[in-house]
Amino acid sequence: MVYPIVRLIVIPIYKLWLRKFYGLGNVPKDKPFIIAANHSSYYDTVLPHVIIIPKINKKIHALVNSRYWSNPVTKMILDLGACVPVYVKNEKNSKKKNKEAFEKALGYLKKGDPVLVFPEGKRSPDGKLQKAYTGIAKICLESKLPVLPLGIIGASKVLPKGKIFLRFKRCEAKIGKLMYFDKYKKNDKTLEEITRKIMKEIARLIGQEYKY
Repeated sequence: MVYPIVRLIVIPIYKLWLRKFYGLGNVPKDKPFIIAANHSSYYDTVLPHVIIIPKINKKIHALVNSRYWSNPVTKMILDLGACVPVYVKNEKNSKKKNKEAFEKALGYLKKGDPVLVFPEGKRSPDGKLQKAYTGIAKICLESKLPVLPLGIIGASKVLPKGKIFLRFKRCEAKIGKLMYFDKYKKNDKTLEEITRKIMKEIARLIGQEYKY
């Protein structure tokens, strides 16, 4: 059993702020995949794990901003979850480090574990979808694996950006069907197109419009 203590204690508590979720039947148990989710709160960083891990019994490796490794508490949590650090452009050797991070994510996928990506790269301040980066498309094309879209509704009300205490609100989550892009060839145009298709599907799941 993956994370036995987390599954017995953390998940039931975490779900107190989750009203309901849909589409669990779309999650494959017999092959790896890439999870793409919208991001508006620290609450939704753990939510995909809470929903999906009990079904697949595998670790989910999230791509996370490297700055969270500077705090010993968050570092311990991220290392426990075998998360992958992603470096911003102004960090030293960021290009080299991100290439290593990319290879690490591909390694987890080859091993059979899912990888979680928040294509927007940062939390939305108001819950509305922001322009996404093409990293999700690069991983998809390189791994030749499908993307599982996950739309999270209301997480920004549970724990708004800039706040540290959970509010008495509840959110919802909707899992879409697997998206395949194995017929695409890698170039700047297709990277943008794939990213846009993924974000439009997330937008559909949460009842928003992706305008980019």
